Amino acid sequence: MHLTRSSGILLHPTSLPGPYGIGDLGPAAHQWLHDLAASGCNLWQVLPLCPTGFADSPYQCFSTFAGNVNLISPDLLSEEGLVSAADLADRPEFPEDAVEYGPVIAWKLALLDTALERFENGNFPKLQADFETFRVAHRDWLDDFALFMAIKDVYSQKPWTAWPAPLRDHDALQLQKARAAYASEVTSHAFRQFLFFRQWKALRLRAKELGVRIIGDLPIFVAHDSADVWANRELFHLGEAGHPTVMAGVPPDYFSTTGQLWGNPLYRWEVHADSGYTWWLARFRAAFKLVDIVRVDHFRGFVDYWEIPGEATTAVEGRWVPGPGAQFLQAVMNELGDLPIIAEDLGEINPKVFVLRDQFDLPGMKILQFAFDDGLDNEFLPHNYPPNCIVYTGTHDNDTNLGWWQAATKEEREFAAKYLGVTGEDISWDLIRAAWKSEANVAITPLQDVLSLPTSARMNFPGTMGGNWTWRMGAGAFTPELQARLSELNRDTRR
Repeated sequence: MHLTRSSGILLHPTSLPGPYGIGDLGPAAHQWLHDLAASGCNLWQVLPLCPTGFADSPYQCFSTFAGNVNLISPDLLSEEGLVSAADLADRPEFPEDAVEYGPVIAWKLALLDTALERFENGNFPKLQADFETFRVAHRDWLDDFALFMAIKDVYSQKPWTAWPAPLRDHDALQLQKARAAYASEVTSHAFRQFLFFRQWKALRLRAKELGVRIIGDLPIFVAHDSADVWANRELFHLGEAGHPTVMAGVPPDYFSTTGQLWGNPLYRWEVHADSGYTWWLARFRAAFKLVDIVRVDHFRGFVDYWEIPGEATTAVEGRWVPGPGAQFLQAVMNELGDLPIIAEDLGEINPKVFVLRDQFDLPGMKILQFAFDDGLDNEFLPHNYPPNCIVYTGTHDNDTNLGWWQAATKEEREFAAKYLGVTGEDISWDLIRAAWKSEANVAITPLQDVLSLPTSARMNFPGTMGGNWTWRMGAGAFTPELQARLSELNRDTRR
């Protein structure tokens, strides 16, 4: 797959402005699309849109198929008559520049309960019919997910491995009883998903009208405490009580001296192969119903992956184990066609990863911030890019351009300034210009770099717990002047 010469901005919806403590899919998101199109960019990249669990990370979700209900717009609920102006006025004083997940989630879930009560007791025949249609259309994953979340509610959000054994082990008779006993909770979770997908569908339609394509993000692994693993235990390396016998992560690298212990259970790839990769095909289908292009996070895991013992506390101990390779991707392509997939091929990489990537003509990733530490042969320097790649100034896992510059060594700054022909006084845009001028078919930058923000605006520090995923843009921060500046750059670089 070759993407045409184009450009875009990385901005997760949680980072959008608004009065409700977290960015959502409402008016600010629609305005964002308008502003993005006005800047001449036609790509909007987001992080995973799934319901966040541990540490509020979009890479540790309760389901790979479900949507993050924290993104549901209160304003759009109000427009549909599901909540009142008084309901919206009765909210805490949320900070504008960061997400405080605890208070936000508590208020948002209470509001969604109000919306459900009004829906059930009001006169919404069209909405009712749409909800029933949604439940049928998505039942393959929604039935398990809604029940999974309902049981978590009953058992104080404990992981599924801590539930009574019959529920933990997905016993059919006990699940039937639980579905009846917790029917109202199941309906609540299904209704929240209905609202999320309804609002996202409207936002994506607006994006298409504006000529903006959305790049989504598919983590290769799923969270252990998820409906995906609970309902499909045979697909994962789990012990009798459901705990992972081996876990995913990466060995020590330039992000962390002890590696990253993600804790995700690893796949039993032979079982997936025997099923014709049914679960994976469903996963890709679901992803492409939400977005136009999918970035597969940790693509190298299809070639080989770092297997860490289930009892380990860091990622230092582990071994490389072969992944499913070309057989898997060929099966996916045979079933679904030539999918627009971006291969995240960063980090310590087995050369076979590039062979697999190129075999299926998938674009890889280049990070401009990595370019200035070891001479002119550095693969991240723009003159070394193949056209079929995506260059990022940085990603959600990197410092901002300004933060990177301030933390760089004297040698790195001198090399970067000489290579780019700049003084570094406007380093955020110096790097954006270098990315945009490159031969890479696609150039993307986080909004933080368009805004020239320091390290305090960073989205994530890999390998750390707490304090991540909280950054929010200020209302009106993406000014008409910045849009015009980016538009001019897009014209000059034929993007």
